Amino acid sequence: MKKYDYIIAGSGLFGAVFAHEAVKKGKKVLVLERRGHIGGNIYTEKVEGIDVHKYGAHIFHTSNKRVWDYVTGLVEFNNFVNSPVANYKGEMYNMPFNMNTFSKMFGISTPKQAAEVLAKQRAEIKGEPKNLEEQAISLVGRDVYTKLIKGYTEKQWGRDCSELPAFIIKRLPVRFTYDNNYFNDRYQGIPCGGYTELIEKLLEGAEVRLSTDFLADRENYLQAADKCIYTGPIDEYFAYSLGKLEYRSLKFETEVLDEENHQGVAVVNYTEREVPWTRIIEHKHFESQSSPVSVITREYPADWKPGDEPYYPINDERNSALYAQYEQLAKQEGDVVFAGRLGGYKYYDMDKAIDAAFDLVKTELGVDLRA
Repeated sequence: MKKYDYIIAGSGLFGAVFAHEAVKKGKKVLVLERRGHIGGNIYTEKVEGIDVHKYGAHIFHTSNKRVWDYVTGLVEFNNFVNSPVANYKGEMYNMPFNMNTFSKMFGISTPKQAAEVLAKQRAEIKGEPKNLEEQAISLVGRDVYTKLIKGYTEKQWGRDCSELPAFIIKRLPVRFTYDNNYFNDRYQGIPCGGYTELIEKLLEGAEVRLSTDFLADRENYLQAADKCIYTGPIDEYFAYSLGKLEYRSLKFETEVLDEENHQGVAVVNYTEREVPWTRIIEHKHFESQSSPVSVITREYPADWKPGDEPYYPINDERNSALYAQYEQLAKQEGDVVFAGRLGGYKYYDMDKAIDAAFDLVKTELGVDLRA
């Protein structure tokens, strides 16, 4: 008889949800986490009494009531609404593109006036857009593109928009209402006290080992459990035998400021290319935390290489084809389930990661969390 029913490689949201449900079913669970903390990229830590999102802003939003009830049944959430602003050479614009944005940019006041300006500017592009620049102008016009899209996108990709393919931007939401809520979902908020508390609740009853690399002793770990849920990079599991999948990465620079309120909002995007960071996060505004100091994080785009933290899969033709080959290898691994953002090489919003975990819980444990 093996020591564990399940070994879970990774303590992010997907792995933690599965661990929680397996423990509830009486299973013996070992969670292995490569980092020195639980929670993956949603990890939050206290700095000067402020809950800091260590790996960038995470705002929980969903229209899935089952998922919302699940997380709020574990910890209390606040009513934070994501309303970022964009800074273009000192000019401040509301995001997403809405009547507040258009009123300031075009000097207009009604939806009809905004629609007329956008239609006139969109008409500049004739025929099929040949690159990202033309695609963006065809969707939102030259003014919005120049001030709010061009520099930000070029920083993210490290290339001029005129050199990027049009398909990168399929749509750009435009609202003809005075509404700064970035998301359209029914439910939105942030755990009071940060996301780490949520992960701690999910991992109660499981054995957790931090700073432990599953792949470094894979064979012994696999022999110790009936089944493994692997949420790490699928190509790394197979020692990159078919080649390396590509990701976009991020770098963070966090600073404690001797001021009570630095920017007046949780997230400011910096949309001119000359400013090296893409945004500044002021963490206290996520939970309206009172403190004589403030903690900010500058977020920088970064080219990814093995050893760096992978954030966003690049689901282009080359990488999608390579993942499909790894997926075939994964099917031959028997008692190993490849799951989560890295195991499945797909980007998940947090609610989608939980919903995907619900699928595995039903398949593996026979529990329907949507019932």
